[in-house]
Amino acid sequence: MNEKNAVTRLAALAHETRLALYRRLVQAGMAGLTPGELGAEFGLPPATLSFHLKELTHAGLLVARHEGRFIHYAPDVDAMNALLGFLTENCCAGEDCGLATPCCNPSVASSDQNEFSGEK
Repeated sequence: MNEKNAVTRLAALAHETRLALYRRLVQAGMAGLTPGELGAEFGLPPATLSFHLKELTHAGLLVARHEGRFIHYAPDVDAMNALLGFLTENCCAGEDCGLATPCCNPSVASSDQNEFSGEK
């Protein structure tokens, strides 16, 4: 990851609504949530929600999966792990402090959560 990508991702998260949406989608896991579910939960108008989801997606923090006429948004775990790795790559003066471990390991997720990424 380079600094430009890191700044783009951090800027996308530097908004109260987008940060809350991202944290909710992390909580939902790889199954994701639809804009309808998110809109109802956050009480956001569709245009506002769409704008925030677009910003997070363009920053590379979310992935969208189409299922019929529905879109399910989920966090891009690899992107967040890359961002965290970038932020902590020089921590602890090069000593092993445990921060080099990814924050989330989707390979240990349940089989229906892995369905989102196309892995089984």
